[in-house]
Amino acid sequence: MTKNVLVTPFLKWVGGKRQLINEIKDLLPKQITRYRYFEPFIGGGAVFFSLQPKHAVINDFNIELVNTYRVIRDNPDELIEELSRHKNDSEYFYYLRNLDRDIKSFKKLSDIQRASRIIYLNKTCYNGLYRVNNAGEFNVPYGGYKNPNIVNAPVIKAVSKFLNKEDIQILNGDYEAALTTVDTKSFVYLDPPYHPIAQSSNFTGYIQGGWNAEEQIRLRDICNKLTQNGIKFLLSNSDCPFIREIYIDYNIKTVQAIRAINSNATKRGAVNEVLIKNY
Repeated sequence: MTKNVLVTPFLKWVGGKRQLINEIKDLLPKQITRYRYFEPFIGGGAVFFSLQPKHAVINDFNIELVNTYRVIRDNPDELIEELSRHKNDSEYFYYLRNLDRDIKSFKKLSDIQRASRIIYLNKTCYNGLYRVNNAGEFNVPYGGYKNPNIVNAPVIKAVSKFLNKEDIQILNGDYEAALTTVDTKSFVYLDPPYHPIAQSSNFTGYIQGGWNAEEQIRLRDICNKLTQNGIKFLLSNSDCPFIREIYIDYNIKTVQAIRAINSNATKRGAVNEVLIKNY
């Protein structure tokens, strides 16, 4: 099947998998195209867009992210028009960023305006990092880049065409609910918020409230259920003793990724991550 090279992530997401695509593809089941593809932590969607499956269920807990996927699917031209109205300057950036501090004002935004806001902030904020605080407010500072690609019309149109052409469900909610229809003809790729390898590293959480060890164990238990039901999964996470311990019964491969997002600039660079599978 010929894939459209323009069907690529439209956002830069924390822990994005673009640089690990080859390693991930090497571990996928043979004849992956025969499976219905599930990705319950879709994020930027690098693996999903690289595979371009004909049948898929994608999900994320982040309503603003899911809204953006749906707007790109349903209203690409209106979104492109809305994006073209933005200005790349500090005062405008902070005005738009701070809209989520005022619930009444934020609720007045249309779905298209909300999607446009997320893409604009992602393209112009420092390091292209999507991050919210515990109150759910976007809190990344202005990046000051000269020519950010705010209006990437070719990618938006290509992604919209793909999402409409194929059988793709876009869900918003808990990841477990997104897996209710899996069966032995399904394949599940799990890319949850990573377990922090250091006390300070959990600032990268993109879900309001973040994740903790209990959530990681809950996910492991769901992976056990998938295995018991004969459903194949591949999971990404940080390489740390805790993750290795709770997935000790599975196949674990170490991979290296360059992570430019860290609160401590001296710790940015190559880090070990793990890919875990049950087949």
